[in-house]
Amino acid sequence: MQPGKVMFEIYRDTAYTGRFEVVYFTELGETQRDTAIARAMAGEHLYDGFLRTFRAEEAKPVIETILDELNTGREMAPDEIARRLAPFAA
Repeated sequence: MQPGKVMFEIYRDTAYTGRFEVVYFTELGETQRDTAIARAMAGEHLYDGFLRTFRAEEAKPVIETILDELNTGREMAPDEIARRLAPFAA
């Protein structure tokens, strides 16, 4: 992991809620890490990438909008997610 980047994944939680969620791996504390990684790994992967640290807070509302759209039934390909997150990508 290179400094200045936030690693994240968007996935569908297939074990519990069936909803799309995001996990910001590099922001997890020690006590959260194992559980969050296990949930993401058990889920259905949709998209992952890196955000520039100094733009991560700006990117999070965009990611929340993407999750809202996905969770209301909108189909979204990974290339559309990449396009929407391009200004924040590392």
